[in-house]
Amino acid sequence: MEPYRIKTISKYHQILGISKPEHPLFSVISLDDFRPPEENRRISVIFDFYIISLKKNLEGTVKYIYGQQSYDFNEGTMFFIAPKQVFSFDSDQNFKSSGWMLLIHPDFLCGVPLAKTIRQYGFFSYSMNEALFLSEKEDATIASIVQLVKQEYHSNIDKFSQGLVIVQIELLLQYCDRFYNRQFLTRKINSHQILRRLEEILDDFFSSDRLENKKIPTVHSIAVALNISPTYLSTLLTALTGQSTQQHIHERLIEKAKEKLSISGLSISEIAYDLGFEHPQSFSKLFKSKTKLSPLEFRSTFNSN
Repeated sequence: MEPYRIKTISKYHQILGISKPEHPLFSVISLDDFRPPEENRRISVIFDFYIISLKKNLEGTVKYIYGQQSYDFNEGTMFFIAPKQVFSFDSDQNFKSSGWMLLIHPDFLCGVPLAKTIRQYGFFSYSMNEALFLSEKEDATIASIVQLVKQEYHSNIDKFSQGLVIVQIELLLQYCDRFYNRQFLTRKINSHQILRRLEEILDDFFSSDRLENKKIPTVHSIAVALNISPTYLSTLLTALTGQSTQQHIHERLIEKAKEKLSISGLSISEIAYDLGFEHPQSFSKLFKSKTKLSPLEFRSTFNSN
């Protein structure tokens, strides 16, 4: 079944059976107003606007499918949807929850820097692996910001309305970015399992008897193997190790290159091809950028010791 497309916030209010939004381009919805469809079936939707949501105190069963990842919301959780992304959910008729949804149409952001910077927040990524689980203190911080948005939403629209709401949205996103970084560090078991699996993938690739005729692993290919988004993977790795996925790949490439340069008689071109480079010049350029020496200079220095 083709996903159902919801182009306007007003239309979404109509589908939920609640009153019209007080502003055509942004809205705050209480999840007390949300009810699942009468039939137990999967619903797939494409929204033409941003959604930021917090759900907690769930009763019944609901499963959300977002990108390649499913979320079973059995505790208070925040998640984020960007326009034009497919969002699906299964639920039973007894499902209830509390919380809120903040709906923001891209047109509301026209002419302000947030129109561009909102795209830089990785948690809007299509295949985001984890939702954001808030501590009590974090929940209180988010709630205070959303309360200010609600107050402005229910006030009469004037020339200050858009600016005041946008300030609060920016603050909300910055705090969510901070809290995600905290989550990477405190949910150590899951995070370090991903890191360990990454190292296994790179170890497998760089096994000396399996390199020939293989392409260098990409951030995307590794993320697919780990079943998480490239953005999430790089953000998690940076939080844990200070290095992005690309930097991890390059580090392992240089380690293997040094090994081959020091103990083998292979030419620079042969080493480059063995490591998965299509062009030896690309290998030499990367090697020098990382070590300040060309491959030949490194080999010469090593052999002179």
